Amino acid sequence: MAEIKCGCCGAGAAEEGDIKTHIKEAYGRLAAQAAQGKQTGCCGGGGCKDAITRDLYSDVETQDLPLEALLASLGCANPVALAELKEGEVVLDLGSGGGIDVLLSAKRVGPTGKAYGLDMTDEMLELARRNQAQAGIPNAEFLKGEIENIPLPDCSVDVVISNCVINLSADKDRALREAYRVLKPGGRFAVADIVLTRPLSDELTKHVGLWTGCVAGALEVEEYKRKLLQAGFSDPDVEIVKTYSEDDAAGMVPEEVIRQLGSGGTRELMASFVSAFVRAAKPRECCRPCKVAR
Repeated sequence: MAEIKCGCCGAGAAEEGDIKTHIKEAYGRLAAQAAQGKQTGCCGGGGCKDAITRDLYSDVETQDLPLEALLASLGCANPVALAELKEGEVVLDLGSGGGIDVLLSAKRVGPTGKAYGLDMTDEMLELARRNQAQAGIPNAEFLKGEIENIPLPDCSVDVVISNCVINLSADKDRALREAYRVLKPGGRFAVADIVLTRPLSDELTKHVGLWTGCVAGALEVEEYKRKLLQAGFSDPDVEIVKTYSEDDAAGMVPEEVIRQLGSGGTRELMASFVSAFVRAAKPRECCRPCKVAR
């Protein structure tokens, strides 16, 4: 296959060191769009992620939240429902974006609990904090940082959630180890993510537009489970919750990829990934003792 150029983002194939920069810039543009009340989409324009992000939350869940929080929702499922949050729990959302899952989590854990959101993009953090103030939810806090280096103490949260973000990390082993570190013994890992059901070609995995679109960096199902076990988690499980067809491609895949792959190749690509719930637990008896919270 010839090299696929990314007209959507104005870039060609990405080297690993460039991935984080491209993602940060792309999601900064999406935050700016949402702040203006505009529907977010691929690399700052279009409706790239509509097929993934539509219909994730019920009207009851979102009725008291700002429209901008919903417009900035770039997830692939509803991890808040997956996590089965309880009153008084502490929750951490990795890659919290405009804050919708943090705000929903904060409401579920109640005034005796707390929800943290972690994001590396200044524009998303600004939007999330504005959404929090507008919603009047006091038990939430948004932190700047990267999911590979979480700015929280060991054993400080009950539940780690995330919504279509782990796939964006260029160092997933470190991201999963960090999630394990901050969880209390017996804590839960409950994320929504895009996962692969078959490998992608090297050309596709290096395509910037497919990285920011949450496809190129996705893990295969069994590899995801293996990495969770290696990080220290127990009982990893991947549950497929949504599949995609060639009809969804126009809303998810950059146009130049569709043109170069053709109908058959695009159909194969769309059958290569799914939305999934990914679950695991930190054993109650950990091999590494928790440090005193700083």
